[in-house]
Amino acid sequence: MDAVAWLRTLPGGSIDLMVTDPPYESLEKHRAIGTTTRLKQSKASSNAWFSIFPNTRFPELFAEAYRVLKKDAHFYLYCDPETMFVAKPLAEEAGFKFWKPLIWDKVQIGMGYHYRARYECILFFEKGKRKLSDLGVADVITAKRVRNGYPAEKPVEVSSVLIQQSSEPGELVVDPFMGSGSVGVAAVASGRHFRGNDLCAEAVEITHKRLLATGAIAAPPSRPASAAGQLGLAM
Repeated sequence: MDAVAWLRTLPGGSIDLMVTDPPYESLEKHRAIGTTTRLKQSKASSNAWFSIFPNTRFPELFAEAYRVLKKDAHFYLYCDPETMFVAKPLAEEAGFKFWKPLIWDKVQIGMGYHYRARYECILFFEKGKRKLSDLGVADVITAKRVRNGYPAEKPVEVSSVLIQQSSEPGELVVDPFMGSGSVGVAAVASGRHFRGNDLCAEAVEITHKRLLATGAIAAPPSRPASAAGQLGLAM
């Protein structure tokens, strides 16, 4: 399903943590020049490069994210530095408090043309007030980027830090743009419940297999199985 449409199926105040990585609009600019013009398909997937989520839709995404999160909860949004300046004020308008951008250090250079990117931002938002599990964790998280994986796949290690910092075992983590399910794998591996969604049926299939292999137990769907993209798994 469309990410926003999927979030609208969830009850208000039902989610403990949201960690997600929308296919942000500036990816198209990166693909137009420089190192990513050759990228048409992922080596790990037969699916063509995904459609972008336009910046104009951020207000509705943030409104739904704010609605479904519980009173005191965190929200992490993976994005590039350009998208950060667009997303931050719009999320604040939806009611979130912005704490800071975290930096994912990829160790090796990746996309770009002038000064090729070695890092990506993770915007750290809060609804209400929730204390981090460990105040000694740095705002730079180092993990090598995934090579030959699903398009724009994020390392499980990075999402694991966010999940352990902002949720407790048994709580529910959600990703409306789950791709190949790295957030879900991180959630299940740390004893959390996970619900995810993606427009791409192949992404749902890949995630389902990865989570079952990680030890997840499939939960009964809350909507008909024909609702493509919905996935609910739990420990």
